[in-house]
This record gives sequence, C-alpha cells and structure tokens, in this order.
Amino acid sequence: MSRIPHASPDLHSTLMPLSKKSNEPIDIVYLWVNGNDGAWRAKREKLAKRLSASDTSSVAKFGNVEGRYRDNDELRFSLRALEKFFPEHGHIYIVTDGQAPDWLRASEHVTLIDHRQLIPHAALPTFDSGNIESYIHHIPGLSERYFYLNDDVFFGAPVCVDDWFFDNGFYVSWSDEPEVQGHQLQTDSTSLENASRLSKQWLQAKSNHVLHQQEVVDRSPDPNYQHTPRTFSHSPRPMLKSVLVEIERDAPELFVQVRSTVFRTWNKPTIISDFVLRWALAHGFAKLIDHSHLYIATGDAQERHSLEALKSLFGRLHFFCINDTTDDADDGDPRLLEVRQTLNALLPDPSDAEVSADGVHSNSLTRPLPKL
Repeated sequence: MSRIPHASPDLHSTLMPLSKKSNEPIDIVYLWVNGNDGAWRAKREKLAKRLSASDTSSVAKFGNVEGRYRDNDELRFSLRALEKFFPEHGHIYIVTDGQAPDWLRASEHVTLIDHRQLIPHAALPTFDSGNIESYIHHIPGLSERYFYLNDDVFFGAPVCVDDWFFDNGFYVSWSDEPEVQGHQLQTDSTSLENASRLSKQWLQAKSNHVLHQQEVVDRSPDPNYQHTPRTFSHSPRPMLKSVLVEIERDAPELFVQVRSTVFRTWNKPTIISDFVLRWALAHGFAKLIDHSHLYIATGDAQERHSLEALKSLFGRLHFFCINDTTDDADDGDPRLLEVRQTLNALLPDPSDAEVSADGVHSNSLTRPLPKL
C-alpha cells in the first residue's frame, strides 16, 4: 500500500498528541434521512416552493433531487458492514431531522441526534448535507479520532486503523472522476467540483497573504503545497476533531457560508468533503493514500456490471459507495431492488443496532445534548 506524503507535519502543533488518544475507540458518525416520510416531505416541498417563488439560480446541480433523500436501506447495510469489518469501533452517532429508522433498536452504543440539538434553531430546516455535516465535530463526547460516513458508504474489508490514521493526521484518497477544469465556480458543476475550485482559491489567498504581509500566523500552509484539480473519493472520512476545530477557527467565513444554505448550492459548496481535506493536506495533517474502492451509481447503465464487480471484490475493498442517482425512479424500481438484493446477499447478518427477531425495539435513542 503506497502512501504519498503531501506536506510535512507541523511540529509545533497545538493539537493533543494522537499517542495520548490512540487507545480511545474511534467513533462513527452518519447522516441519515428518510425521504419517504410524509411530514418531512411536506416540509421539504414547502421550502422548495418558497425558494422557487424567489430564486432557484443558486441551487446546485442535483442539489434537490429524489435520489439525494431516498432511503433504500443503505444505513442498515452500512451498519452491518461496520460491525463485520470494524467491530472495535466506538460509539455510533446518527444525525437526523427528527426521524429514526423503524428497524433501529434502543442501545447504549447508538445515539440519534436531532438537527435541533446540533444546529441553531434559526438555521433550520436545512436539507443540505454539506450544511449539516459542518457541525459534526461539535457533537458532545465525540472521540478525537472519528469516521464520518454518508449512509451510502460502506467499509468493504477488515479495517486496519493504520490505513486511515497516522500520528496527528489521517489519510485521504482521490476519486476516479475526471479532473476539475477551470478555476472559477460554475453554475452547472456539481458541488464537489466547485468545492475543489473554492478550496484552491482560499488556500492560495491565504498563502499569498502570509507571503506578502509577512505576518506571523498560528499555522501557515506548506510553501510546497500544490493544488490537485480532482475530487476526493466517496469514502468513510477519517477525521480529527481538534483539526476540525482549528479549521473552523481559521476559515470561519466558509463555515458561515455553507451553514446558510437550505438546499445544496453551487456558490456555497460543501467544505467537509473537500476544503477540510485540502487544508489538512496543506498543513501537514493529511497524506494521500491509494485505497482500494468501488463507486457505483444506481442510475448508470453499467449498474449491474458494477454490482457484479462488487460481489467479486467484496472483502478486499477498503470501501465502496452506492450512490442513488435514479432520480426519476419510484421505490419499486428494479435498479433499487437489485441494490438491496445484492447488499442483503453480501451482508445477511443483522447488526446489533437492528431490532431483534421478536420485533421489540424503541426509537427513544436520543441522548440529551446542549441546545445551541
């Protein structure tokens, strides 16, 4: 497994040495939504109609489509994969909008966190995962090292922590998507493509400011850091809470921007899945690695071929992602059924987070958290 350093660690780091945290279990954070829930759909439609009455020009490509919110049981199978391949994980947090999967059972190892417990009430509701995920590192009690996953991301082989974290840092990997062209944010680009452009602009501006002003700053980018015009893979995101706290302090304007969205926008792109990773690369808290992975788009003509590849590679992939791009489909669409059948065949054993065979369960999983 080749690891390519991208920036030298800052030896005068103010972070808590990871060696002091190396024995702490690594927590898991998911975002989850049930787009079929009637009350939730009514709320979403009301906000979408209000936006349409004013301006929709800022909504990103695929920013408010059915596939972004549909629940195809991905979380259930992602938790099964987590238990199979990373049983020594820490606490599981599931961030939701007042919802709970009907198969989830009460457990001291799982906490449901309502948006209202994490996000200021004046900023709600939001249907933009890029907005919601920007608050994750503020979850009370969250471990220093943690994994953040969307519910359509799965571990695909036994997890070796050293493939994801190093002392005071974490590894990141590129996607297989084409290079991002151009330097300015574009209305017809995906949020991730624009996020790449935004990250380049911000980091270049910071480097220029430090160079020309000759200021002494707490932490400056590595002068040898170079922007790579690619998007990052749809992977479990290894994170360090203290790094996120520092990044929010260093780039508060970006967090303010992304936290102002209701739906995903092209001009305020997600920052957790790009900017945070590039900031960490530029400041020595991340390194590149070649993770074995597979990306499957359910709306792609090659979906069946990709699912067959998943079957043959399962157990040998660091991770895989099954992205719901069937935005024109209903819940009974054969493409979605095939995904569930494939996942059930690969991951047939219920996790400890699922309702027991007798059907007894409770949705009262939410721990009280401080109000913002």
